[in-house]
Amino acid sequence: MESSWLEMRWARPLYLAFVFCLALGLLQAIKLYLRRLRLLRDLCPFPAPPTHWFYGHQKLLQEGKMEKFEEIVEKYPCAFPCWVGPFQALFYIYDPDYAKIFLGRTDPKSKYLYKFLIPCPGKGLVSLDGPKWFQHRELLTPAFNVNILKSYVGVMAHSVNTMLGKWEKICSSQDTVVEVDEHINLMTLDILLKCAFSQETNCQISSTHDLYVKTMFEARKIFYRLHSFLHHHDIIFKFSPQGQRLQEMVKILQQYTEKVIQDRKKFLKVEKKHGNTQKQKYQDFLDIILSAQAENGNSFSDTDLKSEVNTFMLAGHDTMAGSISWLLYFLALNPEHQERCREEIRGILGDRSSITWDQLGEMSYTTMCIKESLRLAPPVPSISRELSKPITFPDGRSLPAGITVVLSIWGLHHNPAIWENPKVFDPLRFSQENSDQRHPYSFLPFSAGPRNCIGQHFAMIELKVTIALILLRFKVAPDPTRPLVFLYQIALKAKDGVHLHLKKLS
Repeated sequence: MESSWLEMRWARPLYLAFVFCLALGLLQAIKLYLRRLRLLRDLCPFPAPPTHWFYGHQKLLQEGKMEKFEEIVEKYPCAFPCWVGPFQALFYIYDPDYAKIFLGRTDPKSKYLYKFLIPCPGKGLVSLDGPKWFQHRELLTPAFNVNILKSYVGVMAHSVNTMLGKWEKICSSQDTVVEVDEHINLMTLDILLKCAFSQETNCQISSTHDLYVKTMFEARKIFYRLHSFLHHHDIIFKFSPQGQRLQEMVKILQQYTEKVIQDRKKFLKVEKKHGNTQKQKYQDFLDIILSAQAENGNSFSDTDLKSEVNTFMLAGHDTMAGSISWLLYFLALNPEHQERCREEIRGILGDRSSITWDQLGEMSYTTMCIKESLRLAPPVPSISRELSKPITFPDGRSLPAGITVVLSIWGLHHNPAIWENPKVFDPLRFSQENSDQRHPYSFLPFSAGPRNCIGQHFAMIELKVTIALILLRFKVAPDPTRPLVFLYQIALKAKDGVHLHLKKLS
């Protein structure tokens, strides 16, 4: 009588392994099913748009259809659950009272969302939590005080004038269509390299030859992973072509930062040895955090230092370039406001190509236009936290701990319950009188509460310097053949760039 295959010595281990894997798979399936049931129960008080049983609302997120999102904001007051696949849901809020309660808490950043950010910059202020975050925030705050920021105005003006020199060569005396987003990205990167490292890279003129600059540009595009739930699994992403490219980019960025830091440390050591205390034109970001490291010893490591430098570069570059591009675009669409800004700036600067700290404070109407642009196109359209304890909203509805809450700054800024005609560009919304009458949490381009943006004053200065110098030398108008399409990512982007007619002013 022949023995069954299970009685064969070689077959038993395979059979046991198969049963073990089957049991693990079954347990995981049960776990995911129970997770879905729990989420459905927890989110039951909050209505949601129709969802696909498997993809959830992924199509809405991937396509970045902001008009569709605005419809949801109008139809579902205050908040709605957004499903990313069948087993993960994000809870979107866009009401000022909800935002006030949410931002007044100390919930940690969402591990689910912010893990996609960590590989490039490392664990800096954007992704840290708890005591470590408080320590870093305290150490880095001096880098953004008024005296430091004053010294950056001239640096910014020099970089903006370099970009304008390029535009003058392109435009000559004719009205020319230019994709300005790429130029502005290089300009903001130039400013950050100078303010962070005192590096003169000439990146605006010869960007294609600098590996770090090319990698910085490519790193801006990696966060699509957020909207592809299959790539949320680290193993799948790691072995994908995009995951392997990300590892290469991280290595390039880290090596560059490491070299700059070590070169600066050697320079400072030599200066100290020879007793040279020659004062620099300005203190850069690296000087300040190296001083913080020297004063705090082991509590602020080289890894911490590199992470904060990379965070400053990546976060500052992408958000600032977008903010300037949107501002130009909105002024191009609204020539009457553009002209009023130009008249104000001419009255302050005359025809000079330089600007001072004190003059920035005189640009009241231009500042209102900047704020209205930040309302219509917030540089970071959303921020998220993972609830560490239950939360109860003003209307009595609540959520348990463990839910990922996303504050949609875009939704808040386009909420028709707060803003009359939210799609209209109206700088007078930010007159002192109108601002005083509005809920303090209805306008949050730099977030609010204890974790607000540490670089918000740096950002406003760069916006003012840039727009003032551009409007003195150029008139901008939209290109009707290439309408702008918003792309909803971690930083708000233009899908196909920002194309504008540039006309040199005599």
